[in-house]
Amino acid sequence: MMDIITGKTKPDSGQVFFGSTIDLLRYNEPEIAQLGIGRKFQKPTVFEYLSVFENLELALKTHKGVAASMFFKLDGVQSDRLREVLETIHLTQDMRRQAGNLSHGQKQWLEIGMLLMQDPKLLLLDEPVAGMTDFETERTAELFLSLKGKHSLMVVEHDMSFINTISDIVTVLCDGSVLAQGTLAQVQADERVIEVYLGR
Repeated sequence: MMDIITGKTKPDSGQVFFGSTIDLLRYNEPEIAQLGIGRKFQKPTVFEYLSVFENLELALKTHKGVAASMFFKLDGVQSDRLREVLETIHLTQDMRRQAGNLSHGQKQWLEIGMLLMQDPKLLLLDEPVAGMTDFETERTAELFLSLKGKHSLMVVEHDMSFINTISDIVTVLCDGSVLAQGTLAQVQADERVIEVYLGR
């Protein structure tokens, strides 16, 4: 589903709209990102030999041409935005650290921060707490809750206690179709979900 939304995979049939007017099937991956859709994969992808600060600086929403990149210099607004994101992802104290030396959870937060530097309307997050410690999972929940009202988040996750903390609406898919939707409690009590995911 995320591959189709982001343009990585084209569906055999059907439609994909962002909002009510933007037909995503007419755009390629970079264009879809420019429209305001950011995606985070399960495994963190950061520039390990660069600092936390440099990773976020590279992710800034700016013109990425050769000349613009060679002569780029942070302005005041960009610096403020970068520091705001550092605070949001709890990495202000680590901004000079090499990204490769961060813990797994910190790398996940850094990648989320890199997405936030693009100021996306929609964030697609694939199993963001997989492999995290309990403390990191708790901090990630706090981070996601702090983004409410600023961005829409779509999270694919198997940790139901984490989902219970962050979710407003839970959707269960089966074979590419919506099986159930509602609060976590409603979905967990749905007989179809029990049948498909737990069996009899």
